[in-house]
Parts: sequence; structure tokens; C-alpha cells
Amino acid sequence: MPTNAFPAPALNAEQQQAVAHGAGGAPGSPLLIIAGAGSGKTQTLAHRVARLVGAGADPTRVLLLTFSRRAAAELERRAGRVLAAATGRGAAATPPPLPWAGTFHSVGARLLRQYALRVGLPDNFTIHDRGDSEDLMALVRQERVAARATQSRFPAAATCVAIYSRAVNSEAPLPDVLAETYPWCAHLEHELQEIFDDYVAAKQAQHVLDFDDLLLYWAAMLGDAALAAEVGAQFDHVLVDEYQDTNRLQATILQRLKPDGTGVTVVGDDAQAIYGFRAATVRNILDFPRQYAPPATTIALTRNYRSTAPILAASNAVIALAAERFTKDLASDRGGGTQPRWVTVADESAQAQCVAEHVLAQRENGVGLKSQAVLFRTSSHSAQVELELTRRNIPFVKFGGLRFLDAAHVKDVLSVLRWLENPRGRVAGFRALRLLPGVGPATATRWLDAIDGGADAVATLVALAPPPACAEALPAFATLAARMRARRDDWPAQMDWLLEWYEPHAERLYDDAAVRLADLAQLRRIAGTYADRERFLTELTLDPPAAVSDEAGAGGKDDEYLTLSTIHSAKGQEWKTVQVLNCVDGCMPSDLATGRAADIEEERRLLYVAMTRARDELTLLIPQRFYVHQQRNMGDRYVQASRSRFLPDGLACHFVQEAWPAAPAALTVRDAAAATALDLPARMREAWKRARTAPA
Repeated sequence: MPTNAFPAPALNAEQQQAVAHGAGGAPGSPLLIIAGAGSGKTQTLAHRVARLVGAGADPTRVLLLTFSRRAAAELERRAGRVLAAATGRGAAATPPPLPWAGTFHSVGARLLRQYALRVGLPDNFTIHDRGDSEDLMALVRQERVAARATQSRFPAAATCVAIYSRAVNSEAPLPDVLAETYPWCAHLEHELQEIFDDYVAAKQAQHVLDFDDLLLYWAAMLGDAALAAEVGAQFDHVLVDEYQDTNRLQATILQRLKPDGTGVTVVGDDAQAIYGFRAATVRNILDFPRQYAPPATTIALTRNYRSTAPILAASNAVIALAAERFTKDLASDRGGGTQPRWVTVADESAQAQCVAEHVLAQRENGVGLKSQAVLFRTSSHSAQVELELTRRNIPFVKFGGLRFLDAAHVKDVLSVLRWLENPRGRVAGFRALRLLPGVGPATATRWLDAIDGGADAVATLVALAPPPACAEALPAFATLAARMRARRDDWPAQMDWLLEWYEPHAERLYDDAAVRLADLAQLRRIAGTYADRERFLTELTLDPPAAVSDEAGAGGKDDEYLTLSTIHSAKGQEWKTVQVLNCVDGCMPSDLATGRAADIEEERRLLYVAMTRARDELTLLIPQRFYVHQQRNMGDRYVQASRSRFLPDGLACHFVQEAWPAAPAALTVRDAAAATALDLPARMREAWKRARTAPA
């Protein structure tokens, strides 16, 4: 294909420059694309991929790293569409496959399978999700701290996993991680290190890897010069999306994969780096150009296609106060628009009423509920808004809740599959065996000891002496296991056999079995999209569905619904109208994120991300006081709040300032008590509980 078919005329000048960087399809010098919010990042990256392939690059030698499988699929689809248009083949043409498009973790898993025997891994290793990792950590933790757990506070298994994960992903020594992020555990460094050593040994003995291992082993593999050269030679081009969200370990992988930066393109926005709690670091994108000599080419995309000019002016003003950033001011591609609003309300109850009234008013003005969103820093901030929406019969869906794979019934089924895939996996085996009636922790542990990952786990099962309650269930389970191990290629029929076996157990274990079985039907449909069991387990663990059916909320009951979302979950989304709750110090920034300057800067970026989700209208809500329950030595009381430090007086010119319903007045003690009584009447608590509480 002639290279002059690119860039496409639909791209603006900045996008064309980014797409055309380098010579034809040959690997060029490193490139950093700073893609501002709403600037057409995905379109630009897709056109660059299409241009490389269209100019002669082998698509099987293009590595495209994203943060979700859906993002990889969307980029592949768009690149194919651009190629089809450039060659005149039409939209119906089949796009060239990009077999190495995926998440960091999925690509890591694939490469580790490819090189498993050369790096000391068994080729049948299985992958633990976060829940499995916590279960295994709980086992090794119990052995170490059983004697002292009642003497002083010791971090729970989930906290131990979080500490371990942060140390791995940030490439930081354990003492530094404890001092900066978990100071209350700092005196337990020695004990935690012993637990982590046991945890690693247990994983290796059971032939399992956790999420962190997929990156850790990949980076370690590239630490060998010969292997790094061999793996790097598989790819002429490496493109990384959302580079501001990478952690130090991911940056190390990229550096070792392409040490001189040849063929490397990274895309991201330092102003949207908000995942520090996952060990992501904005330093990766800020320091990227200086990693190479000469420095990487930097191209900024500043033309915004989403928001009106007044919204962008306010957003630019907020982020301009950041201590360090790539200087860019987004310019709107849309004319007109009204200024965003600062709305002062008396308290959280008034805030909820204000939000609900504005939602209904916008709906009457033609802005449907699906085009509106209410965003907040922390999930708990929306509690009173949820009550008010329920009272007014406004359907809503809240994002940031239980993941599909965290549901007990889904974990039950996957544990059986994982254990049959890898009989050494004690966490999966423990859960699978406990599904049987009459099998408690002691029995399950004893049976796992007897099986001990042996080659013929099924024969061992058959020979076990079950308790009376399990006299029929154990042989049935052994029969299922034998059938699934003998007929590994019968996929996804294996899921049908498994779900048929599991259904009576679900009815015995859960009161709401019908709802849970509907989830499992969805799991069966997902299974049908994979070629085999191993691929299904790997991909489902690395990129799970978002929610279970009992959390579908209003989306399954009503044609329209309002979106409630944490700001973290809202990143990458947009709505016509956005309201942001609690724009006050203590909430934005969170009072738990003000210990370090870097944390405060991330909180500033979080507000910026929230503001740039809005297309036509933006409202920042500022409660004047909060009701605090059971404050030590002071009882329940109202506390004053102050506008967020990220909204200083100098930014007021970018906003229309309002009070709802009028300027708040001081409350007397009697008024405060009455307001509290009105805030949460018993009938509203019960209505909300019925509407929003998922089954256990």
C-alpha cells in the first residue's frame, strides 16, 4: 500500500503529525503522544497502527498494549476500518489481525506460556485472581501469626496481598512501601517478609501465578540479555496506550523489551494520571522522553472534541496549578456553551435534593437520564444521593461495586475448572471440595493432602472415605472430574456438564439460586467464545466482566437510568451533564490523601478528570457542613467544610456561583437534630436497602 494514503484527511494537524512519525512501516525513533482529554486519542492511535501496517509493517510483529481487552479490540477494529478505507476495500473488508494486541497481563501470560520451560515455569500453570491470592495468603499467614494474632493487631490477608502487590509493582523495597503507604505495619517488616516468602513458595509448589507474577516473571525473563533480545526481536513496533497508568514494573518491561526505543510509541496524558493507589506512577510518562538519547519526540494533542469552551477553560485553569506537567491548554472544537457552576449547599442532605432536582429539570429540558452522571471521589459519598433518587423514583446504576468474578457462585464454578486444570492449586481445590455436603475445612484439607497434586487426582478422590452426608456427592464429583479430565477437548461442552452438576449444589447453598444461575448462564455464553478451557480461564481472570446480574440495577428494569460513578470508574467516559459531589477539602482532596505532595497532586488530577467528563454542562457541588457521627469526645455534630483547595478564589471567574436553595444559615443544635432526623427516616433506609442491597 502506498504510504501517501496516510494520514487520513479527517485528522487534524497534530494528529496527522503523530500518525506520520517515522519513515513508512519501518521501526522509527521513540514517540510520546500527549493526548489531552477528548482529543481523539483512540482515533489517532488506530490511524497510526493502520499506517504502519499499510506501509508494510507485519501485523503479527506489532505489539499493542492496552489496559483492557475491550480497548485492544476497539483499536484493532478501528485500525482495520482505516486500512479498508485507504485501500478502497470498503468497510466490510476483513481487517488484518493483530494477534499481539492485549493487556500487559494477558500478553505477559502468553509469553510466559511460550517460554515457560526455559524460565523454570511449568507449562500448565494456572492464574490466581485477587480473591484466590487473598485465600492463599490467608493460609500462609495463619501458620505464621496464629500464636500472636490475639496479642496485637496484625494485617489481614487482603492487606498483606495489597502490601506485597505494591512492593512488586512499584519495584520498591518493603521497608519503603511500609513507611510510605502502610506506616502502621512498619514494625512488622520481618514478619511480613517471612509471610511473603512462604506465599511465594506456596505459589511455586502449587504451580500458580498471581496477577503480579505475570509482570514480575515477564520482567525477570527480560532481565536475561539473550532472552530479552529474542523476545524483543519478535516485535518491530510496540505501542502502549494509557501510559500514564503504568507502574514501575511495566515501565521496566518496556525498557528491557526495546532498550533504545526503536519502534516504541506511547500514548497518554499526565493530567489524567489518577491510579497511584494501584502503584501507577505519573513519573513514567513525565520522564519518558529523557530515557533515550536523543530524547523521544513529543507531540501533544490539544484539540478537544468533547467539551464546550467554558468547561475547558475551567478545567485548564484547575490543572494549570499542578506542580509539574506537560504544558498544554485544551482548545474546544465546539462553539458556545455556558459557564460551569459552583453550587453551594447547606449540607449533604441539601446536596442530594439539589442533585435530584437538577437531574429532573435536565430531563424535562430534553437531556435523558442516560446522558447525565453524578461523580464522586469515594463510593460512600453517594449514599444520601441514592436515598433521594430512590425517594423520587429516579432509576440509577452505580459503578464501582462487586466484580463478576467476586460473586460466590461464579467463584465456585471457576474453582472447579481451575483445580481440574491444575490439581496442585490448593486454593481452588479447597473451595471446590467444600461445595460437597458434609465437607468442612478439616476434611477438605485432609483430602488435598492425600491428593497432593498427584498425577491421578481422580483415582485418589474415588478412594477417599467420605462422611455420610457426602456418600453420594463425592462419587458424582469424581465422575465429573474424570469426564472433564479425559475429554479436555470437549469445550465448551465441559461447562454444560459442570453447570448441570453444580445446579443442585447452588440450590442447596443459596436462597437466591435462580438469580445466581442466570449469572452462570452468562458465564456459559462467555465460555463459548474461547477455543479451550485454559484460554477461557486465563482471559476471564485477566479481563473479567464488570458486574453480576443482581447488581444490574435500574439498567435491567428501566429504559433510562442515571449514572452514579466514582471518578476512577468514570475515566474514559463522557456525558452531556455532569455533577460532581463534595468539592470540599476532606473529600476533594480526600483527607486520606494529603500526606505527601505527590498524593495531593494526584487528587488535583482526579478533579480535572471529573470536570473533563462533561460535554455541555458541569456543576461542582460544595456542601458547607457535614454531619459527623460519634466523633470521639464530642458526640454527633455538624462540622464546617471549606471549598476544595483546588478551586481557589482566582478561578472563580471561570464559574457561575450559586447557592441552593438560598445562602445557608447557621443551624442551632435543635435544628441540627431535626435535620438529621429528616435526613434518614427509617422508611427511606428500608426502601433503599431493598432496592440496592445485593444478596449475600
